[in-house]
Amino acid sequence: MPSFLRTDWMRFSRLGKNRKKLQVWRRARGKHSKIRKKRFSYPVMPTVGYKTQRKDIGRIDGKIPVLVHNLNELLALTKNNVVILARVGAKKKLELIKKANELNLKITNLGGKK
Repeated sequence: MPSFLRTDWMRFSRLGKNRKKLQVWRRARGKHSKIRKKRFSYPVMPTVGYKTQRKDIGRIDGKIPVLVHNLNELLALTKNNVVILARVGAKKKLELIKKANELNLKITNLGGKK
């Protein structure tokens, strides 16, 4: 799927040049806009054909995300699950991370480099 970026994001700082969070899609509305007219070699606009398939909605890398609060919830997971750690204390968090590594489960919200 193509990445849908805002028109002229590369030209102006206020539209997202060097500011990733401002590059989100906004519909092209200009009278002479080449993107709105779907001209060849211009960025594409989101349309019906780009929708995510129903079986893949809500998944992360094809796996079902599950919010985990304690060790029992972690032990109940299988290989087709991804762990999202809830807000827990540092001691319990370390415990959950160690156990998830033993079970070869991926934790999505650990932060740091991927």
